[in-house]
Amino acid sequence: MSHDSTAAQETTNRKLSGRRRKEIVAVLLFSGGPIFESSIPLSVFGVDRQDAGVPRYRLLVCGGEEGPLRTTGGMELTAPHGLEAISRAGTVVVPAWRSITSPPPEEALDALRRAHEEGARIVGLCTGAFVLAAAGLLDGRPATTHWMYAPTLAKRYPSVHVDPRELFVDDGDVLTSAGTAAGIDLCLHIVRTDHGNEAAGALARRLVVPPRRSGGQERYLDRSLPEEIGADPLAEVVAWALEHLHEQFDVETLAARAYMSRRTFDRRFRSLTGSAPLQWLITQRVLQAQRLLETSDYSVDEVAGRCGFRSPVALRGHFRRQLGSSPAAYRAAYRARRPQADRNQDTEGAAGALSSGQPGQPGPQVPAALHPDGPLPHQSRRTAAAGALGPSLTAPALPGQRSAP
Repeated sequence: MSHDSTAAQETTNRKLSGRRRKEIVAVLLFSGGPIFESSIPLSVFGVDRQDAGVPRYRLLVCGGEEGPLRTTGGMELTAPHGLEAISRAGTVVVPAWRSITSPPPEEALDALRRAHEEGARIVGLCTGAFVLAAAGLLDGRPATTHWMYAPTLAKRYPSVHVDPRELFVDDGDVLTSAGTAAGIDLCLHIVRTDHGNEAAGALARRLVVPPRRSGGQERYLDRSLPEEIGADPLAEVVAWALEHLHEQFDVETLAARAYMSRRTFDRRFRSLTGSAPLQWLITQRVLQAQRLLETSDYSVDEVAGRCGFRSPVALRGHFRRQLGSSPAAYRAAYRARRPQADRNQDTEGAAGALSSGQPGQPGPQVPAALHPDGPLPHQSRRTAAAGALGPSLTAPALPGQRSAP
């Protein structure tokens, strides 16, 4: 659930400039943007559903650069408005940005800054957070984005407090969301904030989605390393750690292998990945436990030992904090959702891989399955360091969504 802090409530209630209207929502589109993410705010705010009890918004679709705008799949769009139309909006939504490595057009960033200065609410869905960050609107603020891009956002904009756990973050006048479905969650949250639970519930029924989703991005995380980090010398230490997860070692061991003090290692590791090394190590051990639970018949106690946990109690605690269930419940839910033939194949394959004298090596890749509360995370089977680093996880204070601290 979302809990607004006093600061968030104060910024939400900032007065709009005279020419802006609270009911007007401007959606800022760019060439190269994914059409699905772009369509989310268009559907939520651009369709008249007053017959269902949903108050109407006025939608302005604005091109952030010269058109026509080419979307993923090669489709071309012509936005009916340009950047000048943003000056009328009480809410401006950036649904996605085409590349996390290239800067957005300066004219669009200036328009976003002016809108924010004049009291507009600014929203970034998925990679739209990179546009907000480039405009300086996330400096010193909590924010989220798709888990896959969170380390890059944290590295490129170190003043942004990136939290890869959350489905969305409401910081009052600036809001960000995770991936595609989380964009729907955030748009529903905006309707709920503006018009109450009843209106948001009516809209959710029309969209055939839950009014609120519990949990965060943890269960979807695949700790992939951003490409620009893969060549760093620190990756050699990461590779060693992944090959020895079945052994008991700590961050001091990794720092020594890197010929660094613990403090220097922590700082270097965080600057490269946006993650704390201790949380990364715990996360990798939990991921290894997931693989063994999915692909072997080892007991939970045996799994704990093969993943470097000092005791089964430690495994259970970290596993529950990271995935929201016990190891036994995870295994039962995973197997219950998969055909018997697939389960037999996994067990046979894992037995061969895990009896080879390399208990730290993962078993064969298995298809994703559905957890009772949603999809289980897809796990990367690469053991190279270039597939290992990623956003850190800490025990969430509140599931699902987060407001400013």
